[in-house]
Amino acid sequence: MAVLERARARRTPSTQAVGLTLALTATVVWSGNFVIARALHDTVPPVQTAFWRWIIALLAVAPFALGQVRREWPVIRRHLGYLALAALLGVTLFNTLIYTAGKSTSATNMAMIAAASPMMIALFDLIGGRRGGREPLGARRAAGMVLALLGVVTLVGKGSPTAVLHLDFAGGDLWMLAATATFAGYSALLRRRPEGIGGLAFLFVTFALGAAMLVPAYAVSLGVEGGFPLTAGTAGPLLYIGVCSSAVAYFTWNKAIALVGAARAGVVYYLQPVCVALLSLAVLGEGIGAVQVLCMALIVAGVALGAAGSRR
Repeated sequence: MAVLERARARRTPSTQAVGLTLALTATVVWSGNFVIARALHDTVPPVQTAFWRWIIALLAVAPFALGQVRREWPVIRRHLGYLALAALLGVTLFNTLIYTAGKSTSATNMAMIAAASPMMIALFDLIGGRRGGREPLGARRAAGMVLALLGVVTLVGKGSPTAVLHLDFAGGDLWMLAATATFAGYSALLRRRPEGIGGLAFLFVTFALGAAMLVPAYAVSLGVEGGFPLTAGTAGPLLYIGVCSSAVAYFTWNKAIALVGAARAGVVYYLQPVCVALLSLAVLGEGIGAVQVLCMALIVAGVALGAAGSRR
C-alpha cells in the first residue's frame, strides 16, 4: 500500500492542519525563490543555476539522510525506476524549465501559467489514482479551485479577468507551461511513493539522480556559455534556492502531500501570487492597490473553501 493510502486511513483534523501548514510553508518559500532568483537571470545560465541548486540541496540534506538511505537501500534499489522518474520531473526538469522560461517571457505570463498548477495537479491525481483508491475531487474543492483561479487571473490581468486573453505570449511561455506540467506530474506521483522509503531518503536519492541527469546539459552550458563569477550576488541566491527552496520546501511539500493528498495541497499553491505580492511589498517596497487586495481576498477564500475538510 502506498504511503499516501496509509496516511489517508489515519487522517484527523490535526494531521490535516499540519499538512496544510506544511503546504503553505513550501508555497511561501517558493515565492521567495521567485523574488530572489531574479538576481541570477543575467549572471548565471539557467542550466547552471539548476545544477548548483541541486548540488547545494544534496549537500544540505546529506548529513540527515545518509543513515536512512543506508538502512532503506534494499527498498530504494527495488524502486529506482520510480525514483528516477520523480527525479526527472521534480528535480531535473521543473526548475530548469522555469529558469529557461524566465529568459524569454514576462513575469506576468509566468504567473498566469503557474496558476494552472493546482488544476493540473488535481487532474493528474485523478488520472493516476484510478487504480490506487483515489479520493474524488468533490464539488466544494472544485468550487474553491475555480474561485482561487479567478482571483489569480484577475490579479494577473490587473483587475480584468478577461485581460489575460490579450496578453502577448512569448516562446518562454511554452517552457513555463512545460514546467507547470512537470511539477503537477511530480506532485501527483508522490501519492505512489513506495512503502519503506522515508522522506529524507527520498529527497537525497531524487536530488542525487536529478543532479546526475543535469550533468550532460551542464557540461554543454559550460562549453557554450562559459561559467559565472562567484560573488555575493550569485552565491547568496544560490544558497537560498539550494537550501530553502530545495531541501526545506521539497521536504515540507512532500510531507504535506503524504498527509492531505496532492489535490488539496495543490489548492494551497494558489496562494503563491499573494505571497509574492506581500514579499515584494516587504522586501522591494512595491505598493499594493485595492484591486490587488480584492484579488488576494478571492484567492484566500478559494483556498480556504478548497482545502476545507468536507469535500462533498
